[in-house]
Amino acid sequence: MSTESVAKRLVAICRHGRFEEAHHELYARDAINIEPESMAKGPMGNVQGLEAILDKGKRFQASITQTHSVEVSDPVIAGNWFSVAMTLDVTMKDYGRVVMSEICVYHVKDDKIVQEQFFYDVEG
Repeated sequence: MSTESVAKRLVAICRHGRFEEAHHELYARDAINIEPESMAKGPMGNVQGLEAILDKGKRFQASITQTHSVEVSDPVIAGNWFSVAMTLDVTMKDYGRVVMSEICVYHVKDDKIVQEQFFYDVEG
């Protein structure tokens, strides 16, 4: 599967809010997840390995009481890298309704995502 195929498949799955399915299908077992520097060491910070990424995703999903919308842009592809803009409009248990917008950058190797890095503003 080419980088373009991986990118298009990720976008298609994420547009339906099925993030765990994307992880199982498209991520390498030793994939790396990188958050902004100010979030890197917190409970939702950087992790390595598919199991850790899945666990982090489950904890994030558990913090959401309602999903109002998920928007994912078409991918921009450059060699083995691609990026998308993603916006989640959700109601969270601890924060109420929030809109989260981020740029997501992915590295593909051997037909799997080996790294994801998220760029977003952290308030507070």
